[in-house]
Amino acid sequence: MPHSDFDVAALARYLHVTPAQVTKLAERGTVPGRRIGGQWRFARAEIHHWLEGRIGAADEADLAQVQHFLDREAAAREPATVEIGELLLPAAIAVPLAARTRNSVITAMVKLAAGTGYLWDAGEMAEAVRAREELHPTALDNGVALLHPRRPLASILAQPLLALGITHQGIPFGSETGQLTDVFFLICSTDDSQHLRTLARLSRLLSQPGFLPELRAASSPAEVLQVVQNYETQTSSE
Repeated sequence: MPHSDFDVAALARYLHVTPAQVTKLAERGTVPGRRIGGQWRFARAEIHHWLEGRIGAADEADLAQVQHFLDREAAAREPATVEIGELLLPAAIAVPLAARTRNSVITAMVKLAAGTGYLWDAGEMAEAVRAREELHPTALDNGVALLHPRRPLASILAQPLLALGITHQGIPFGSETGQLTDVFFLICSTDDSQHLRTLARLSRLLSQPGFLPELRAASSPAEVLQVVQNYETQTSSE
């Protein structure tokens, strides 16, 4: 079996469910898999994309459950919890973000990340983010877009980081409901596990009542970070 694939037992351990539950999910087409020689096989990359989609569609209770699952899975090799306030550096925050089109937003966001010194190839990151947006827009119905490449680009990053830009006005960015987007996060991760954990943590913050209005009202990177830290502390205590 290729090292990137799960069998039923391995995926059950990874998802903290029983093998019977994995088989049922696969037979229903809920989880992406294929039969090879009569046995279910699950590509690691497809499982990560499935989890990413599950995070995007989850409510607060589901997000908490997904975050706890991802934290448990990574606990043996990484810090217990991803902290958004640590990944988001002041140099990578723009309020307002000077951009009026989708392409200019991506260029500006990648430039913010590169300005930290931790992203070494802005051109490659921008190209990867644009390709991901063409595949499926990351704009949500709350006016937020969670920009990221389809796969983590560890070779051009010194460390994981986030960038944040808030535009004066909403921009058409591909939301399924036509909602304009004015809050843009760029997620720069070094591996799939770290990306999913960041996405789950960030999604929990976004689901908190009051978080987005306060974020939009912030007028400086320092105020943005204070909002993030306040709500992150609140979320951690729940």
